[in-house]
Amino acid sequence: MSDDFSFSSLTPDLILDAIESLSIYPQSGLIALNSYENRVYQFVCDDNKRYVVKFYRPQRWTDQQIVEEHIFAQQLAEAEVPMVAPLIINQQSLHHHQGYRFTLYPSVGGRAFENDNLDHLEWMGRFIGRIHQVGHQQAFTHRPSISTKEYLLDAQKVILECPMLPSGIELPFKTIVQQLVERCCQAYQVADYTQLRLHGDCHAGNILWRDGPFFVDLDDSRMGPAIQDIWMMLSGERNQQLLQLETMIEGYEEFSSFDPRELKLIEPLRAMRMVHYMGWIAKRWADPAFQHSFSWFAEQRYWEQQILAFKEQLAALEEEPLRLMSGL
Repeated sequence: MSDDFSFSSLTPDLILDAIESLSIYPQSGLIALNSYENRVYQFVCDDNKRYVVKFYRPQRWTDQQIVEEHIFAQQLAEAEVPMVAPLIINQQSLHHHQGYRFTLYPSVGGRAFENDNLDHLEWMGRFIGRIHQVGHQQAFTHRPSISTKEYLLDAQKVILECPMLPSGIELPFKTIVQQLVERCCQAYQVADYTQLRLHGDCHAGNILWRDGPFFVDLDDSRMGPAIQDIWMMLSGERNQQLLQLETMIEGYEEFSSFDPRELKLIEPLRAMRMVHYMGWIAKRWADPAFQHSFSWFAEQRYWEQQILAFKEQLAALEEEPLRLMSGL
């Protein structure tokens, strides 16, 4: 496995050599697709079919963890869930070339998902229910679970050691982060909830719409509570979120039962995502692609805005959780 997590040695020639090592010969240029954690490119093959090749960031997942992701995607596709699954080539889905791990996928087009469209959200509820129906069938052995250690404690350490943290606001920033992490650790209790294999990062950017939803990118798939794949679909004011939630759960329950106690995990999970996101950027800052795409991370204004955002989220943790109008 390469020690260079920044992909600086992943040249166009190396990419083409890797693809051609599978007897697949691109006839077009490589079009870079939107991905920060990995490197993803679309191309047309000599059979006039479009493919996507994904190079995994070194040092993030083990081979066993990546293969578990692929198996889950294939199980979903076999269950007729619209999931883009990796291609099996030479009896393998994960391939190696000069220190990099990579996978090929069929290229799937579609338009953006409308998360304010109730009809779309009902479809989403049904398909997330179907994903979880498959997810319940077995547990991951190698991939992790959503935990406060990774999403809060480890991320907090990375953030507070980040050289971009402005010295002038260091004390108030550290104080609010500590308060949010402590309160969230108290609020996120999963011992009484069923853990299952999740999509893990189920937001509008990972959904294509083609006469219905088409799911992509299980890169963050892991064990966790079902609500993790639902809450990121919610948007707007509280009343709007209640209607969206009711619509999704109605579709969800056609295929999987939903434990309404999990609704109290929405705000803790939101807080965990906020802290983890900051920690993710700080951890990857040595990658030039991150410095280019997230240049605002080095600006004091961003860190000041995060103090306000964390204060608002701390207040949200004290509010009454969303409740289903149907009384589930």
